[in-house]
Amino acid sequence: MDTLSRLAQTIAQRRAADPSHSYVASLHAKGLPQIARKLGEEGVEAAIATLSGDDGELVGEAADILFHLLVALDARDIDFAEVLAELDRREGVSGIDEKANRSA
Repeated sequence: MDTLSRLAQTIAQRRAADPSHSYVASLHAKGLPQIARKLGEEGVEAAIATLSGDDGELVGEAADILFHLLVALDARDIDFAEVLAELDRREGVSGIDEKANRSA
């Protein structure tokens, strides 16, 4: 099992933990709006880090956005395997073609 799959399992396990002892549980206790806000914040921070020229900062922000994305998927009861399957489906397809097919 790869790192992201293990992390997705850990997030699922911590969802019902005591919010005073688990960051994941505290996010879930605050609900989808807070989870979405954190995901958005991390996306903006990753975008800024992309421009900063500091590779370490971008690596850290990339980890944060992946973590919060997995929390959001878990909150919506979407199995990470579904995302992997979608990526597999898109493999070998031009991004331009794939996007055109979505809007058709």
